[in-house]
Amino acid sequence: MEFFLKSFLTLFVVIDPVGLVPVFLALAGDRPPREQARIARKAVLVAGAVLTFFFFFGRELLAYLGISLDALKVAGGILLFRIATEMVFAHHERETEEEAKEALERADISVFPLAIPLIAGPGALASLLVLGAEAGRAPVGVGVVLLTAFLVLALAYLFLRAAASVRRALGRTGVNVVTRVLGLLLAALAVQYVAGGVKGLL
Repeated sequence: MEFFLKSFLTLFVVIDPVGLVPVFLALAGDRPPREQARIARKAVLVAGAVLTFFFFFGRELLAYLGISLDALKVAGGILLFRIATEMVFAHHERETEEEAKEALERADISVFPLAIPLIAGPGALASLLVLGAEAGRAPVGVGVVLLTAFLVLALAYLFLRAAASVRRALGRTGVNVVTRVLGLLLAALAVQYVAGGVKGLL
């Protein structure tokens, strides 16, 4: 249960389903409800496929490149801390201005930028690899990580589907407050990752 809660909290604050709402509304808020549903569904499915691939094959890729788990923890912690600071200061800049402009002009925004990098971003990929290493090869541990990832992706889908309602209920200020609280928790987890990685390297 402790590992389940840790996995769920880590992935929840990294993927940040609540923080996806204003981005989704900016990209697809003027589209018909049926098209919004299609975009949300495809984005979550693509992100799930990418996360699953990295969960099962990411460790082998690291081994091939000669990267240790402790180094990954430090790098992942730094990435998570950067995302956390953006969340705390309400800087929703997970993509460049050129990418944002391109996303608005593209007919299909489900793969880019929604699935990648907003949902399955570098922080989520690094978190999955670290959690997978902590779980080991035990079926229970693997099942826990996959279950938490599925739950967070399901929540992300529900928030995207109810984006307009969430915005009306929370308001812009409410969304920012929730995002900043999650950012603070993510910063603490990032520090823990870096501390553990540095300890292992030393």
